[in-house]
Amino acid sequence: MCADDHDDDHELGRRALLMTGAAAALTLGSVTFASDAEAADGEQRTRTIRGNLPTGSPDYVYVPVEVPPRVREIRVAYTYDKPSVPAGTPGNALDIGIFDAHGTELGGRGFRGWSGGARSEFFIRADEATPGYLPGPVGEGTWHIALGPYTVAPQGLSYEITVTLTLGEPGRTPRPAYPPARAGGRGRAWYRGDCHLHSWHSDGRRTPAEIAALARAAGLDFINTSDHNTNSSHPHWADQAGDDLLIMLGEEVTTRNGHVVALGTEPGTFVDWRYRARENRFGRFARDIRRAGGLVVPAHPHATCIGCAWKFGFGEADAVEVWNGPFTPDDEVALAAWDNMLVASARHGREWLPAMGSSDAHRSPDAVGTPQTVVLADDLTREAIQDGIRAGRSYVGESRHVSLTFTASGGRGEQAGIGERLRVAEDTPVTIRLEASGVPRCTARLVTDQGVLLTSDPFPVSGSGVVEWRTTPAYAAYVRAELRHETAVGPLPGVMAALTNPIFLGPEQH
Repeated sequence: MCADDHDDDHELGRRALLMTGAAAALTLGSVTFASDAEAADGEQRTRTIRGNLPTGSPDYVYVPVEVPPRVREIRVAYTYDKPSVPAGTPGNALDIGIFDAHGTELGGRGFRGWSGGARSEFFIRADEATPGYLPGPVGEGTWHIALGPYTVAPQGLSYEITVTLTLGEPGRTPRPAYPPARAGGRGRAWYRGDCHLHSWHSDGRRTPAEIAALARAAGLDFINTSDHNTNSSHPHWADQAGDDLLIMLGEEVTTRNGHVVALGTEPGTFVDWRYRARENRFGRFARDIRRAGGLVVPAHPHATCIGCAWKFGFGEADAVEVWNGPFTPDDEVALAAWDNMLVASARHGREWLPAMGSSDAHRSPDAVGTPQTVVLADDLTREAIQDGIRAGRSYVGESRHVSLTFTASGGRGEQAGIGERLRVAEDTPVTIRLEASGVPRCTARLVTDQGVLLTSDPFPVSGSGVVEWRTTPAYAAYVRAELRHETAVGPLPGVMAALTNPIFLGPEQH
Protein backbone atom coordinates (compact mmCIF):
# COMPACT_ATOMS: atom_id res chain seq x y z
CA MET A 1 0.00 0.00 0.00
CA CYS A 2 1.35 3.44 -0.91
CA ALA A 3 0.27 6.70 0.68
CA ASP A 4 1.38 10.29 1.11
CA ASP A 5 2.45 10.60 -2.54
CA HIS A 6 3.65 14.11 -3.23
CA ASP A 7 5.81 16.01 -5.68
CA ASP A 8 8.40 18.61 -4.74
CA ASP A 9 10.22 20.79 -7.25
CA HIS A 10 13.76 21.92 -6.49
CA GLU A 11 15.07 24.41 -9.02
CA LEU A 12 18.78 25.20 -8.70
CA GLY A 13 19.08 28.26 -10.86
CA ARG A 14 21.44 31.11 -11.58
CA ARG A 15 20.54 32.99 -8.42
CA ALA A 16 21.39 29.99 -6.20
CA LEU A 17 24.71 29.59 -7.97
CA LEU A 18 25.52 33.26 -7.46
CA MET A 19 24.76 32.89 -3.79
CA THR A 20 26.98 29.83 -3.35
CA GLY A 21 29.85 31.14 -5.47
CA ALA A 22 32.69 28.63 -5.49
CA ALA A 23 31.14 26.47 -2.77
CA ALA A 24 31.69 22.74 -3.21
CA ALA A 25 28.20 21.82 -1.98
CA LEU A 26 24.67 23.16 -1.71
CA THR A 27 21.76 21.97 0.46
CA LEU A 28 18.22 22.31 -0.89
CA GLY A 29 14.90 22.51 0.95
CA SER A 30 13.72 19.55 3.01
CA VAL A 31 11.40 16.75 1.96
CA THR A 32 9.09 15.76 4.80
CA PHE A 33 7.00 12.70 5.63
CA ALA A 34 4.02 12.69 7.97
CA SER A 35 4.45 10.71 11.17
CA ASP A 36 1.74 8.13 11.86
CA ALA A 37 2.10 6.12 15.07
CA GLU A 38 -1.04 4.10 14.18
CA ALA A 39 0.26 2.95 10.78
CA ALA A 40 0.59 -0.79 10.29
CA ASP A 41 3.93 -2.47 9.74
CA GLY A 42 4.71 -2.69 6.05
CA GLU A 43 2.84 0.44 5.04
CA GLN A 44 4.76 2.74 2.72
CA ARG A 45 5.15 6.47 2.28
CA THR A 46 6.43 7.85 -1.03
CA ARG A 47 7.60 11.29 -2.11
CA THR A 48 8.90 12.41 -5.51
CA ILE A 49 11.37 15.27 -5.88
CA ARG A 50 12.19 17.01 -9.15
CA GLY A 51 14.85 19.57 -9.87
CA ASN A 52 17.21 21.01 -12.39
CA LEU A 53 20.96 21.58 -12.18
CA PRO A 54 22.57 24.08 -14.55
CA THR A 55 26.15 23.98 -15.78
CA GLY A 56 28.49 25.24 -13.08
CA SER A 57 26.58 23.47 -10.32
CA PRO A 58 28.40 22.76 -7.05
CA ASP A 59 30.20 19.42 -6.80
CA TYR A 60 27.57 18.08 -4.39
CA VAL A 61 23.91 18.97 -3.94
CA TYR A 62 22.14 17.64 -0.83
CA VAL A 63 18.42 16.92 -0.63
CA PRO A 64 17.35 16.68 3.04
CA VAL A 65 14.75 14.02 3.85
CA GLU A 66 12.97 14.20 7.20
CA VAL A 67 12.62 10.57 8.32
CA PRO A 68 9.89 10.00 10.94
CA PRO A 69 9.97 7.33 13.70
CA ARG A 70 9.33 3.63 13.05
CA VAL A 71 10.88 3.38 9.57
CA ARG A 72 12.15 -0.09 8.67
CA GLU A 73 13.52 0.68 5.20
CA ILE A 74 14.41 3.65 3.04
CA ARG A 75 14.49 3.16 -0.71
CA VAL A 76 15.65 5.75 -3.24
CA ALA A 77 15.30 5.66 -7.02
CA TYR A 78 16.35 8.36 -9.44
CA THR A 79 16.48 9.27 -13.10
CA TYR A 80 17.87 12.21 -15.05
CA ASP A 81 17.78 13.40 -18.63
CA LYS A 82 20.57 12.79 -21.11
CA PRO A 83 20.12 15.27 -23.98
CA SER A 84 22.25 15.24 -27.10
CA VAL A 85 25.36 17.40 -26.92
CA PRO A 86 27.87 18.60 -29.52
CA ALA A 87 30.86 16.39 -30.25
CA GLY A 88 33.56 16.85 -27.62
CA THR A 89 31.15 18.27 -25.03
CA PRO A 90 30.41 16.24 -21.88
CA GLY A 91 26.80 15.16 -21.44
CA ASN A 92 24.92 14.61 -18.21
CA ALA A 93 26.20 12.25 -15.54
CA LEU A 94 24.73 12.36 -12.04
CA ASP A 95 26.13 10.37 -9.11
CA ILE A 96 24.16 9.52 -5.97
CA GLY A 97 24.63 8.46 -2.35
CA ILE A 98 23.13 9.08 1.08
CA PHE A 99 24.02 10.29 4.58
CA ASP A 100 21.96 9.56 7.68
CA ALA A 101 20.93 11.80 10.58
CA HIS A 102 24.55 12.14 11.74
CA GLY A 103 24.95 14.71 8.97
CA THR A 104 27.02 15.46 5.89
CA GLU A 105 30.01 17.03 7.61
CA LEU A 106 33.31 16.23 5.90
CA GLY A 107 34.77 13.09 7.41
CA GLY A 108 31.70 10.98 6.81
CA ARG A 109 30.23 10.30 10.26
CA GLY A 110 26.80 10.18 8.62
CA PHE A 111 27.93 8.23 5.56
CA ARG A 112 25.58 5.35 4.65
CA GLY A 113 26.53 4.64 1.07
CA TRP A 114 27.52 5.73 -2.39
CA SER A 115 26.95 4.14 -5.77
CA GLY A 116 28.13 6.97 -7.99
CA GLY A 117 26.49 6.48 -11.37
CA ALA A 118 26.47 2.68 -11.17
CA ARG A 119 22.87 2.22 -9.91
CA SER A 120 19.51 3.84 -10.46
CA GLU A 121 18.10 2.82 -7.07
CA PHE A 122 19.15 1.53 -3.65
CA PHE A 123 17.69 0.57 -0.28
CA ILE A 124 18.90 0.50 3.31
CA ARG A 125 17.48 -1.38 6.27
CA ALA A 126 18.93 -2.84 9.44
CA ASP A 127 19.69 -6.32 8.17
CA GLU A 128 20.65 -5.62 4.56
CA ALA A 129 21.45 -2.91 2.01
CA THR A 130 22.17 -2.54 -1.68
CA PRO A 131 25.87 -3.14 -2.47
CA GLY A 132 27.66 0.15 -1.94
CA TYR A 133 25.49 0.99 1.08
CA LEU A 134 25.77 0.16 4.78
CA PRO A 135 23.04 -1.82 6.54
CA GLY A 136 21.79 -0.46 9.84
CA PRO A 137 18.72 1.09 11.44
CA VAL A 138 16.89 3.82 9.51
CA GLY A 139 16.87 6.24 12.40
CA GLU A 140 14.60 9.21 12.87
CA GLY A 141 15.99 12.57 11.81
CA THR A 142 17.25 14.47 8.80
CA TRP A 143 18.88 12.26 6.18
CA HIS A 144 20.52 13.73 3.08
CA ILE A 145 20.47 12.32 -0.44
CA ALA A 146 23.77 13.37 -1.99
CA LEU A 147 23.74 14.20 -5.69
CA GLY A 148 27.06 14.55 -7.50
CA PRO A 149 26.72 16.26 -10.89
CA TYR A 150 29.85 14.74 -12.39
CA THR A 151 29.23 16.46 -15.72
CA VAL A 152 26.35 18.72 -16.81
CA ALA A 153 25.30 19.29 -20.42
CA PRO A 154 24.90 22.86 -21.73
CA GLN A 155 21.10 22.37 -21.55
CA GLY A 156 21.29 21.60 -17.82
CA LEU A 157 20.43 18.41 -15.95
CA SER A 158 16.87 17.63 -14.90
CA TYR A 159 16.45 14.91 -12.29
CA GLU A 160 13.66 13.08 -10.48
CA ILE A 161 14.12 11.29 -7.14
CA THR A 162 11.55 8.97 -5.58
CA VAL A 163 11.92 8.22 -1.86
CA THR A 164 9.91 5.36 -0.36
CA LEU A 165 9.80 4.68 3.39
CA THR A 166 8.52 1.35 4.66
CA LEU A 167 7.21 1.45 8.22
CA GLY A 168 7.83 -1.18 10.86
CA GLU A 169 10.26 -2.47 13.44
CA PRO A 170 13.87 -2.05 12.33
CA GLY A 171 15.20 -5.58 12.84
CA ARG A 172 18.76 -6.48 13.79
CA THR A 173 22.03 -5.59 12.10
CA PRO A 174 24.42 -8.55 11.82
CA ARG A 175 27.86 -8.22 13.38
CA PRO A 176 30.39 -7.86 10.55
CA ALA A 177 33.14 -10.43 10.00
CA TYR A 178 36.34 -9.47 8.22
CA PRO A 179 39.15 -11.40 6.53
CA PRO A 180 42.23 -12.10 8.66
CA ALA A 181 45.35 -9.94 8.34
CA ARG A 182 47.52 -13.03 7.80
CA ALA A 183 47.58 -15.90 5.31
CA GLY A 184 49.73 -19.01 5.03
CA GLY A 185 52.92 -17.53 3.66
CA ARG A 186 56.35 -18.93 2.78
CA GLY A 187 58.36 -16.74 5.13
CA ARG A 188 60.56 -14.15 3.42
CA ALA A 189 59.64 -14.54 -0.24
CA TRP A 190 58.28 -12.79 -3.32
CA TYR A 191 54.48 -12.47 -3.17
CA ARG A 192 52.21 -11.49 -6.06
CA GLY A 193 49.32 -9.08 -5.62
CA ASP A 194 46.72 -6.84 -7.24
CA CYS A 195 45.84 -3.82 -5.09
CA HIS A 196 43.24 -2.02 -7.24
CA LEU A 197 40.03 -3.98 -7.85
CA HIS A 198 36.33 -3.15 -8.10
CA SER A 199 33.38 -5.31 -7.09
CA TRP A 200 29.64 -4.79 -7.45
CA HIS A 201 29.87 -2.63 -4.32
CA SER A 202 30.82 0.22 -6.65
CA ASP A 203 30.92 0.23 -10.45
CA GLY A 204 32.31 -3.28 -10.87
CA ARG A 205 30.21 -6.18 -12.05
CA ARG A 206 31.85 -9.00 -10.13
CA THR A 207 31.04 -10.36 -6.69
CA PRO A 208 33.77 -10.78 -4.08
CA ALA A 209 33.61 -14.55 -4.69
CA GLU A 210 34.18 -14.10 -8.42
CA ILE A 211 37.10 -11.74 -7.83
CA ALA A 212 38.74 -14.10 -5.34
CA ALA A 213 38.44 -17.00 -7.78
CA LEU A 214 40.02 -14.92 -10.55
CA ALA A 215 42.81 -13.81 -8.20
CA ARG A 216 43.69 -17.40 -7.41
CA ALA A 217 43.60 -18.31 -11.11
CA ALA A 218 46.00 -15.42 -11.80
CA GLY A 219 48.50 -16.81 -9.29
CA LEU A 220 48.04 -14.01 -6.78
CA ASP A 221 48.97 -14.29 -3.12
CA PHE A 222 47.21 -11.10 -2.03
CA ILE A 223 44.65 -8.55 -3.18
CA ASN A 224 43.36 -5.21 -1.89
CA THR A 225 39.71 -4.21 -2.24
CA SER A 226 39.20 -0.68 -3.57
CA ASP A 227 35.61 0.16 -4.36
CA HIS A 228 34.88 3.80 -5.13
CA ASN A 229 34.05 5.98 -2.10
CA THR A 230 32.57 3.22 0.05
CA ASN A 231 33.65 0.62 2.59
CA SER A 232 30.48 -1.44 2.19
CA SER A 233 32.29 -4.45 0.75
CA HIS A 234 34.55 -4.94 3.78
CA PRO A 235 32.34 -7.47 5.62
CA HIS A 236 31.79 -9.50 2.43
CA TRP A 237 35.34 -10.78 1.92
CA ALA A 238 35.85 -12.96 4.99
CA ASP A 239 34.54 -16.12 3.30
CA GLN A 240 36.87 -15.59 0.33
CA ALA A 241 40.15 -15.41 2.24
CA GLY A 242 42.27 -18.46 2.96
CA ASP A 243 45.79 -19.66 3.61
CA ASP A 244 46.48 -19.20 -0.10
CA LEU A 245 45.04 -15.67 -0.44
CA LEU A 246 45.50 -12.63 1.79
CA ILE A 247 42.66 -10.12 1.34
CA MET A 248 43.41 -6.56 2.42
CA LEU A 249 40.67 -3.97 2.71
CA GLY A 250 40.65 -0.46 1.32
CA GLU A 251 38.90 2.08 -0.87
CA GLU A 252 39.49 4.06 -4.04
CA VAL A 253 38.97 7.63 -2.90
CA THR A 254 37.55 9.25 -6.03
CA THR A 255 37.83 13.03 -5.82
CA ARG A 256 37.26 15.60 -8.57
CA ASN A 257 41.04 16.10 -8.82
CA GLY A 258 42.29 12.54 -8.92
CA HIS A 259 41.87 9.09 -7.40
CA VAL A 260 43.89 7.53 -4.58
CA VAL A 261 43.89 3.93 -3.34
CA ALA A 262 43.74 3.53 0.43
CA LEU A 263 45.65 0.25 0.62
CA GLY A 264 45.20 -2.11 3.55
CA THR A 265 43.26 -0.01 6.03
CA GLU A 266 41.66 -1.38 9.17
CA PRO A 267 38.33 -3.13 8.50
CA GLY A 268 35.41 -0.71 8.27
CA THR A 269 37.56 2.35 7.52
CA PHE A 270 35.81 4.97 5.39
CA VAL A 271 37.74 7.78 3.70
CA ASP A 272 35.87 10.87 2.49
CA TRP A 273 36.31 12.05 -1.09
CA ARG A 274 34.36 15.35 -1.20
CA TYR A 275 37.12 17.92 -1.76
CA ARG A 276 39.37 19.36 -4.45
CA ALA A 277 43.08 20.14 -4.46
CA ARG A 278 42.46 23.88 -4.13
CA GLU A 279 40.73 23.30 -0.77
CA ASN A 280 43.99 21.98 0.78
CA ARG A 281 42.25 19.13 2.60
CA PHE A 282 43.90 16.05 1.15
CA GLY A 283 46.66 15.96 3.77
CA ARG A 284 44.08 15.42 6.49
CA PHE A 285 42.65 12.38 4.76
CA ALA A 286 46.06 10.98 3.81
CA ARG A 287 46.92 11.06 7.51
CA ASP A 288 43.58 9.37 8.29
CA ILE A 289 44.51 6.55 5.89
CA ARG A 290 47.85 6.05 7.65
CA ARG A 291 46.27 6.20 11.10
CA ALA A 292 43.97 3.41 9.93
CA GLY A 293 47.02 1.32 9.02
CA GLY A 294 46.87 1.94 5.27
CA LEU A 295 49.12 3.18 2.49
CA VAL A 296 48.37 6.21 0.31
CA VAL A 297 48.74 5.31 -3.39
CA PRO A 298 47.69 7.80 -6.10
CA ALA A 299 46.07 5.80 -8.90
CA HIS A 300 46.48 6.25 -12.68
CA PRO A 301 47.86 9.78 -12.10
CA HIS A 302 47.86 10.75 -15.79
CA ALA A 303 44.53 9.18 -16.84
CA THR A 304 42.52 11.36 -19.21
CA CYS A 305 38.99 10.76 -17.85
CA ILE A 306 37.32 13.79 -16.24
CA GLY A 307 38.52 14.20 -12.66
CA CYS A 308 41.00 11.30 -12.92
CA ALA A 309 44.33 13.14 -13.32
CA TRP A 310 46.17 13.55 -10.02
CA LYS A 311 46.35 17.20 -8.85
CA PHE A 312 47.30 16.85 -5.16
CA GLY A 313 51.05 16.36 -5.53
CA PHE A 314 52.99 13.40 -4.14
CA GLY A 315 54.19 14.71 -0.80
CA GLU A 316 51.68 12.54 1.09
CA ALA A 317 52.06 9.40 -1.08
CA ASP A 318 53.59 6.10 0.05
CA ALA A 319 53.78 4.70 -3.51
CA VAL A 320 52.35 5.58 -6.92
CA GLU A 321 50.50 3.46 -9.45
CA VAL A 322 52.44 3.90 -12.72
CA TRP A 323 50.86 0.92 -14.51
CA ASN A 324 47.07 0.58 -14.50
CA GLY A 325 45.50 -2.30 -16.43
CA PRO A 326 46.72 -2.98 -19.98
CA PHE A 327 49.76 -0.74 -20.63
CA THR A 328 48.70 2.42 -22.49
CA PRO A 329 50.13 5.87 -23.34
CA ASP A 330 48.72 7.13 -20.00
CA ASP A 331 51.00 4.66 -18.24
CA GLU A 332 53.95 5.70 -20.38
CA VAL A 333 53.46 9.29 -19.21
CA ALA A 334 53.06 8.17 -15.58
CA LEU A 335 56.25 6.13 -15.84
CA ALA A 336 58.24 9.07 -17.25
CA ALA A 337 56.90 11.44 -14.57
CA TRP A 338 57.82 8.95 -11.85
CA ASP A 339 61.31 8.55 -13.27
CA ASN A 340 61.73 12.32 -13.12
CA MET A 341 60.87 12.15 -9.41
CA LEU A 342 63.56 9.49 -8.96
CA VAL A 343 66.12 11.84 -10.51
CA ALA A 344 65.10 14.62 -8.11
CA SER A 345 65.34 12.25 -5.15
CA ALA A 346 68.80 11.08 -6.20
CA ARG A 347 69.99 14.66 -6.74
CA HIS A 348 68.78 16.00 -3.41
CA GLY A 349 69.16 12.88 -1.26
CA ARG A 350 65.43 12.83 -0.48
CA GLU A 351 63.24 9.84 0.16
CA TRP A 352 62.03 8.32 -3.10
CA LEU A 353 58.55 7.18 -4.11
CA PRO A 354 58.17 3.50 -5.10
CA ALA A 355 56.15 2.46 -8.14
CA MET A 356 53.55 -0.25 -8.38
CA GLY A 357 50.97 -1.58 -10.82
CA SER A 358 47.46 -3.01 -10.55
CA SER A 359 44.67 -4.16 -12.84
CA ASP A 360 41.85 -1.74 -11.87
CA ALA A 361 39.63 -4.60 -13.06
CA HIS A 362 35.88 -3.89 -13.07
CA ARG A 363 34.21 -6.51 -15.25
CA SER A 364 34.83 -8.99 -18.04
CA PRO A 365 37.08 -8.85 -20.02
CA ASP A 366 39.20 -6.92 -17.46
CA ALA A 367 41.83 -9.38 -16.25
CA VAL A 368 42.49 -9.58 -12.52
CA GLY A 369 46.26 -9.67 -11.98
CA THR A 370 47.15 -7.82 -15.20
CA PRO A 371 49.46 -6.33 -14.14
CA GLN A 372 50.52 -7.50 -10.70
CA THR A 373 52.96 -6.13 -8.17
CA VAL A 374 55.47 -8.70 -6.90
CA VAL A 375 56.69 -7.80 -3.40
CA LEU A 376 59.58 -9.12 -1.34
CA ALA A 377 58.02 -9.46 2.13
CA ASP A 378 58.94 -11.20 5.36
CA ASP A 379 55.63 -13.08 5.35
CA LEU A 380 52.18 -13.06 3.83
CA THR A 381 50.66 -10.57 6.26
CA ARG A 382 49.11 -7.17 5.72
CA GLU A 383 51.92 -5.34 7.52
CA ALA A 384 54.73 -7.28 5.81
CA ILE A 385 53.27 -6.68 2.34
CA GLN A 386 52.83 -2.99 3.13
CA ASP A 387 56.40 -2.77 4.41
CA GLY A 388 57.65 -4.27 1.14
CA ILE A 389 55.60 -1.87 -0.98
CA ARG A 390 56.63 1.15 1.09
CA ALA A 391 60.31 0.19 0.81
CA GLY A 392 60.07 -0.35 -2.96
CA ARG A 393 61.14 -3.99 -2.72
CA SER A 394 58.95 -4.84 -5.68
CA TYR A 395 58.57 -5.13 -9.41
CA VAL A 396 55.54 -5.15 -11.70
CA GLY A 397 54.83 -7.92 -14.20
CA GLU A 398 52.09 -8.38 -16.75
CA SER A 399 51.17 -11.86 -15.46
CA ARG A 400 52.09 -14.72 -13.16
CA HIS A 401 54.47 -16.04 -15.83
CA VAL A 402 56.91 -13.13 -15.43
CA SER A 403 59.67 -13.55 -12.86
CA LEU A 404 62.68 -11.28 -12.35
CA THR A 405 65.86 -11.15 -10.31
CA PHE A 406 67.62 -7.79 -10.41
CA THR A 407 70.81 -7.09 -8.44
CA ALA A 408 73.80 -4.77 -8.22
CA SER A 409 77.16 -6.09 -6.97
CA GLY A 410 80.43 -4.44 -5.96
CA GLY A 411 83.91 -5.88 -6.24
CA ARG A 412 84.15 -7.06 -2.62
CA GLY A 413 80.96 -9.06 -2.35
CA GLU A 414 78.65 -6.10 -1.69
CA GLN A 415 75.19 -6.66 -3.15
CA ALA A 416 71.85 -4.84 -3.28
CA GLY A 417 68.49 -5.80 -4.70
CA ILE A 418 65.38 -3.99 -5.89
CA GLY A 419 64.55 -1.00 -3.69
CA GLU A 420 67.91 -1.09 -1.92
CA ARG A 421 71.14 0.94 -2.08
CA LEU A 422 74.57 -0.44 -2.97
CA ARG A 423 76.79 1.62 -0.68
CA VAL A 424 80.14 1.74 -2.45
CA ALA A 425 82.47 4.58 -3.42
CA GLU A 426 81.62 6.71 -6.45
CA ASP A 427 84.39 5.16 -8.58
CA THR A 428 83.72 1.53 -7.62
CA PRO A 429 82.95 -0.79 -10.55
CA VAL A 430 79.44 -2.18 -10.19
CA THR A 431 77.87 -5.14 -12.01
CA ILE A 432 74.15 -4.92 -12.76
CA ARG A 433 72.51 -8.29 -13.43
CA LEU A 434 68.97 -8.94 -14.65
CA GLU A 435 67.62 -12.48 -14.86
CA ALA A 436 64.16 -12.87 -16.34
CA SER A 437 61.73 -15.57 -17.36
CA GLY A 438 58.28 -15.48 -18.93
CA VAL A 439 59.21 -12.66 -21.34
CA PRO A 440 59.59 -14.26 -24.81
CA ARG A 441 61.09 -11.97 -27.48
CA CYS A 442 61.09 -9.04 -25.07
CA THR A 443 63.88 -6.48 -24.97
CA ALA A 444 65.48 -5.42 -21.69
CA ARG A 445 66.25 -1.75 -21.03
CA LEU A 446 68.37 -0.49 -18.14
CA VAL A 447 67.31 3.02 -17.17
CA THR A 448 69.38 5.41 -15.06
CA ASP A 449 69.19 9.05 -14.04
CA GLN A 450 70.68 9.81 -17.48
CA GLY A 451 68.08 7.76 -19.33
CA VAL A 452 68.25 4.41 -21.12
CA LEU A 453 71.91 3.33 -21.11
CA LEU A 454 71.51 -0.28 -22.28
CA THR A 455 69.03 -1.97 -24.61
CA SER A 456 69.49 -5.72 -24.99
CA ASP A 457 68.86 -7.99 -27.91
CA PRO A 458 65.43 -9.67 -27.78
CA PHE A 459 65.13 -12.56 -25.38
CA PRO A 460 64.70 -15.99 -26.98
CA VAL A 461 61.30 -17.56 -27.59
CA SER A 462 61.81 -19.56 -24.39
CA GLY A 463 61.34 -16.26 -22.55
CA SER A 464 64.36 -16.68 -20.25
CA GLY A 465 67.65 -14.85 -20.30
CA VAL A 466 70.30 -12.84 -18.50
CA VAL A 467 71.52 -9.29 -19.08
CA GLU A 468 74.66 -7.87 -17.44
CA TRP A 469 76.01 -4.34 -17.49
CA ARG A 470 78.88 -2.62 -15.74
CA THR A 471 78.89 0.93 -14.44
CA THR A 472 79.92 3.08 -11.47
CA PRO A 473 77.89 5.17 -9.01
CA ALA A 474 79.50 8.27 -10.55
CA TYR A 475 77.95 7.35 -13.89
CA ALA A 476 74.56 6.07 -12.65
CA ALA A 477 72.89 7.26 -9.45
CA TYR A 478 70.34 4.46 -9.82
CA VAL A 479 69.45 1.70 -12.23
CA ARG A 480 66.05 0.23 -12.91
CA ALA A 481 64.97 -2.38 -15.45
CA GLU A 482 62.21 -2.59 -18.02
CA LEU A 483 61.20 -5.47 -20.26
CA ARG A 484 59.33 -4.45 -23.38
CA HIS A 485 57.46 -6.39 -26.03
CA GLU A 486 58.35 -6.07 -29.68
CA THR A 487 57.10 -2.97 -31.43
CA ALA A 488 56.35 -2.11 -35.04
CA VAL A 489 56.18 1.67 -34.54
CA GLY A 490 59.68 2.73 -35.48
CA PRO A 491 61.84 3.89 -32.55
CA LEU A 492 59.04 3.86 -29.95
CA PRO A 493 59.50 1.35 -27.12
CA GLY A 494 57.18 -1.63 -27.07
CA VAL A 495 54.40 -2.32 -24.60
CA MET A 496 55.64 -3.06 -21.10
CA ALA A 497 56.01 -6.66 -19.92
CA ALA A 498 57.71 -5.86 -16.61
CA LEU A 499 59.43 -3.05 -14.74
CA THR A 500 61.35 -2.82 -11.50
CA ASN A 501 61.82 -0.26 -8.82
CA PRO A 502 65.36 1.12 -8.80
CA ILE A 503 68.58 0.07 -7.14
CA PHE A 504 70.47 3.13 -5.92
CA LEU A 505 74.24 3.21 -6.26
CA GLY A 506 76.85 4.91 -4.11
CA PRO A 507 76.82 6.61 -0.71
CA GLU A 508 73.69 8.43 0.36
CA GLN A 509 73.54 12.14 -0.48
CA HIS A 510 72.93 14.60 2.33
